[in-house]
Amino acid sequence: MKDFDGKIALVTGTTGIGLATARRLAAGGAA
Repeated sequence: MKDFDGKIALVTGTTGIGLATARRLAAGGAA
């Protein structure tokens, strides 16, 4: 089971830390 399975995350920013955060959340199962 993933850390963020079934969760929704809103990340602003498409570069730098925003991009890295979005990728990490997606890898963890967030939508």
